[in-house]
Amino acid sequence: MGDDADALLAREGELSEAADGQGPRALGRSGLGVPPIAFGAYAIGGTYWGPSDDDAAVDAIVAAFERGVTALDTAPVYGFGRSERLVARARERLGPAAQDLVVMTKVGLRWDDDRGVFGFEARGEDGRRRRVFRNGRPDSIAREIDASRERLGQDALDLVQLHAHDPSTPIAETVGALGDAVAAGKARAVGVSNLDARQLAEAEAALGDVPLASTQNLYSALERGLEGEVLPHARSRGLGVIAYSPLDQGLLTGKVRADRTFPRTDARRRRPSFSPENRARVNGVLDGVVAPIAASRGATVAQVMLAWTAARPGITAVLAGARDARQARENADAIALRLADDESAAIDDAFRSLRLAPRPVTVGDRVRGAWHRLRFGR
Repeated sequence: MGDDADALLAREGELSEAADGQGPRALGRSGLGVPPIAFGAYAIGGTYWGPSDDDAAVDAIVAAFERGVTALDTAPVYGFGRSERLVARARERLGPAAQDLVVMTKVGLRWDDDRGVFGFEARGEDGRRRRVFRNGRPDSIAREIDASRERLGQDALDLVQLHAHDPSTPIAETVGALGDAVAAGKARAVGVSNLDARQLAEAEAALGDVPLASTQNLYSALERGLEGEVLPHARSRGLGVIAYSPLDQGLLTGKVRADRTFPRTDARRRRPSFSPENRARVNGVLDGVVAPIAASRGATVAQVMLAWTAARPGITAVLAGARDARQARENADAIALRLADDESAAIDDAFRSLRLAPRPVTVGDRVRGAWHRLRFGR
């Protein structure tokens, strides 16, 4: 399927207009062009990783744009509106050039409406914890779109994405509301996030004449589930694919060593891949395979991993977060890095061969599992 689909897309002109992978890449049939590295505005919201510096965040967005990162991904729930407001400040700083910045935001996670299905709790910049609900009801989607337009200072959102599916609302109804926003001139294109292949097909059908531009999913050298069904489906349908967490929350930068400690508020301490044993195993691959490639290219390990991920077949763009201008420039410079076929293959082979140790099941895991089965019946 892959070869035939690639040939079809090439004939239709829907692959990157820059064959070397450094120029804008078409985001499906939306008419939007995005660079292989896009700015991820998750961290600047400060919701999950602690307070962020507003001025530094704006500097980071501007610095990234000046280095060719002309697309940015945000969401209302990142800082409960804070991330979008900071993006608006950066757009003001950019002046007329802001028209060349593709702003991608999302809908479907509400902290101010308790309808739908409870998702998680998160702490805001005021220190107060809020309950976040998956809410895909059309009236809620419409209100979110208007709120994001106001926070971002945009008459029309460039790309509005469904952040997470609300199982209490049919996908067709939720996505239909996104299509209505395009028809009303409130959005230029529609995307989705975290859906499986069957749900993607359902979303496409619901949109009718409005093309589904893209899907955004977790993908990295350590998280390859996307390659099973979603990526082949997206390639066959000509959908853009935006990969989030390509550096696996910093683990693939080579800077998170086995002896590092994390505060109790840092969710990474509970992830199996961040156990000291697994960090040592991951760093063994980074030190032995990736670091020599980086040294030979005058690049950092993080830049090599970003370039590797962005060059994977079917990936349109990867999201790289930054909280200051230095980090933003480092990420942006990965755009110009092209790995040789043998270098890419060596990285691929090394991570496919890597085996991580499972995290022991704790009493807390058992309690959470019992609660989940009670609530969701599975």
